[in-house]
Amino acid sequence: MARRQTWMVAAGGLAVLLGAVWLALLWFIPSDEDLAAHAAGELQARLGVPVRLGALHWRLLPVPAIVLEDVATDQPQAITVKKLTAYPDLLALLQRRVILDRVELDGAVVPQLSLRVLDATSRGAPVEAMTAVDAAAIPLARFVFRDLTWLSRHGVAVVYDGEIDFDPGWRPRQAVLRRPGFTPATDLTLTRQGQEDRWATRINVGGGTAHGEVQLQARADGRLVLAGQLRPSGVDVASAVAAFNRKPVIAGKATGNTVLSAQGDSLVGLAQSLHTKTVFTMGASTLLRFDLDRAVRSLGKEHAGQTPLDAVSGQLDTQNTPRGMVTQFTGIKASSGALSASGQARLANRQIEAEFAVDLVDGIVGVPLVLSGPVDKVAVSVPKGAVAGAVLGTAVLPGIGTAIGARLGATLGRIFNSGPDRQPGTPAPATPGTAP
Repeated sequence: MARRQTWMVAAGGLAVLLGAVWLALLWFIPSDEDLAAHAAGELQARLGVPVRLGALHWRLLPVPAIVLEDVATDQPQAITVKKLTAYPDLLALLQRRVILDRVELDGAVVPQLSLRVLDATSRGAPVEAMTAVDAAAIPLARFVFRDLTWLSRHGVAVVYDGEIDFDPGWRPRQAVLRRPGFTPATDLTLTRQGQEDRWATRINVGGGTAHGEVQLQARADGRLVLAGQLRPSGVDVASAVAAFNRKPVIAGKATGNTVLSAQGDSLVGLAQSLHTKTVFTMGASTLLRFDLDRAVRSLGKEHAGQTPLDAVSGQLDTQNTPRGMVTQFTGIKASSGALSASGQARLANRQIEAEFAVDLVDGIVGVPLVLSGPVDKVAVSVPKGAVAGAVLGTAVLPGIGTAIGARLGATLGRIFNSGPDRQPGTPAPATPGTAP
């Protein structure tokens, strides 16, 4: 009986203690309406655009949590969040400090074009957050996101899942980004190297890998500087491009070396300035939806089909800008049993400017092939004088005469058939070299 009374007293004491904690929480925790008004005002102040909150409420059981639902920025293309759940540190909350153990995001759409306004208002804040935060503080321990849709400036939607574990000062200790439901596995993993601002990078894409390392430096003037190097190996290019809902141009496995660099006043500015340079080689591959031999022989009037290639090499540069990515191929060399080609191409704002010199095995050497216009309706042209000059060169002086005739014909073709006007400020591609 004495033991039973002891347990009853203990249970009663625990109930009183829990009741006291409950009352303390109710005393310290503001109402949902107050929280919603404060959150909307805080978000608007930080983002620089009005923010609408569909609902915000506290959940005390099974663990304390703040739940935001149906959040949207007031922009032509709104950034939307279906549900965001934040789990605060209870002890810190009782001390009137906000430290989050975990934040979970379920369902969001982030249009690329909407980030420009946010960058203009938040410039410098991320740097301050990374450099001025107490070295021992971890304001957020873990961020998990599911069904996050990135919408490119041209409307291409790509869905991501992932999670980030933070060290003090907002440094990611480990981060994972993945394309859910895509085969082969497409993901990125960053692992911090000790307490340095260096991260080992492991990328699986296109059935191959692109492992390496990146490092971040916060300069005294407030600038962020990113540098890194990756080693693509055995990456199926068509599969890698398709993983991000893009149409592949070529199929085959690539290997090479990639150098990353970027500078910016904020994390958004850093992303907008990202530059990559990849020197690559490919073995047996296929040029999709384009028949080079047919394009040359028909003077560009017909080019539907495919081109099998024995080898491809060159350099790919990508440059992020506030107006989108600029992609440039230089030093491209491709060969097969039927032909070889060399040249360069530039793609910006879904407009292509490219020029290649194509050599065919039956004696037409160095014929210029010009591609221009929007990517969904590319105009292909071969100056008439180029083929005529090549044939004339063969008749007059076989072998080397073919090359001379092709150069002469190409020059005349450019004079009398200059092609479509280029956009102001867009440099014309340099005349590529040709195979001997």
